[in-house]
Amino acid sequence: MPAIRRHACALLPALALAVPAAHGAEAQAKNGPKDGLAISGQVRVRYEVIDGQARPNANLTDQIINTRATLKAVWTKGPWQVVGEVWDARVFNENPGTPITTGEVNAFELVQGYVGLDLPNALGKGSKLNVKLGRETLNIGSRRLIAADDYRNTINSYTGLHAEASWPSGWRASLVYTLPDQRLPLDRRGMESQHFAWDHEGFDLQLWGGFVGKVISPKGAPVTLVEAGLLHLGERDRPDTPTRDRSLNTASLRLAADPAPSHLDYELEGNYQWGEEATVTAANAPLLPVSAANLHVRLGYTFADHAKTHLTAELDYATGDTPGGTITRYDPLYATRRNDFSPGGLYNVPYRANIVAPGLRLEGAPSKRFDYLLTWHPMWLANARDAFGSSGVKNAAGTSGTFAGHQFDTRLRYWAVPKRLRLEFDGVYLAKGGFMQTAPNAQPGQSTTYGSFNVTAFY
Repeated sequence: MPAIRRHACALLPALALAVPAAHGAEAQAKNGPKDGLAISGQVRVRYEVIDGQARPNANLTDQIINTRATLKAVWTKGPWQVVGEVWDARVFNENPGTPITTGEVNAFELVQGYVGLDLPNALGKGSKLNVKLGRETLNIGSRRLIAADDYRNTINSYTGLHAEASWPSGWRASLVYTLPDQRLPLDRRGMESQHFAWDHEGFDLQLWGGFVGKVISPKGAPVTLVEAGLLHLGERDRPDTPTRDRSLNTASLRLAADPAPSHLDYELEGNYQWGEEATVTAANAPLLPVSAANLHVRLGYTFADHAKTHLTAELDYATGDTPGGTITRYDPLYATRRNDFSPGGLYNVPYRANIVAPGLRLEGAPSKRFDYLLTWHPMWLANARDAFGSSGVKNAAGTSGTFAGHQFDTRLRYWAVPKRLRLEFDGVYLAKGGFMQTAPNAQPGQSTTYGSFNVTAFY
């Protein structure tokens, strides 16, 4: 409790200064020109609890408090934008058995700091081009390769060059050359003490490539997009941080039709990955060839009711590693987890690696203030000898079967004060299958129950 009070008091002066500034910026946005300074941000407090933890080497029952405070400033002058954003993400009530990572902790970090420039007609009449240079958060394409996951307590940032273009004919493109930021500190003691350290960016980790797509639906019809992408991730050791020296190429092809009332929607996305990497982080570890794949299929329908109820049948598949001389475990790079699977945090079980997961999804918004999401996923391992998803549960002999269990997930969100204060509940129930009960390092118990309660104030 003293630590909680100490860190909370440290945040109060910043919030006291930020809120009046935000009100001034809001008034300017309403009464003044588009050019100028806009201030915004949020403060989120999350309570997480889990019973029957599925991941090994972690408390069977646990509870933590996450806090996240952000402050964003955007200055606009004609075609120019200058953006800066600071995040402060912390965790409390943890103990040595709590599985905390840099996904929960990143004390006082500049997650965005870039200059942007709009160049209309630069690529032809009616074209739009925006170029950004600096550090930014990115959501590109389906967000299954490059994303800024909002549920997670911390966020991915990328430093470099990002260009987005579109044409009246329906063509669009997004190109990046970035150095993904590596959140620090990495040591357990540093995270537990909320130690401040600037995140690292350098040529030891590079991500570059892009996506090109075209809207192929008639004007006025629900948007149907075909999109292709190619990304390269290059990673090598630095003196204080050994790595698996990944050199991965990922090719992507996607066809998607957006949801619309009284219409079917669909999405088909396939990703193939090749290159080389090591299986361990030891220096001089041999590099092995990589051949892995990921598939996402979705078919949905939006009802013409007040809530715009959306029902979806879906399938996610990602290869697992097979014994031998080739690495076949798919690497999801910087993908979002919450959109297709379930929350991370203390739960953190399914992910785009060694998984076969068909499912049903029901979502809607009965009012402007309230929306809901309900999902069911029976889940299997793509390969019986590899770890399931990001759970860490593994049977190298392959004798525990492949059925991981049935996952039931729900999310309820309510705007207590529209645009200012939002409440959210996320709950997951995992009825463990044979693999999650009998693998050598599986946790005891037949089920896992997870819940999180979130309060977010926006300004």
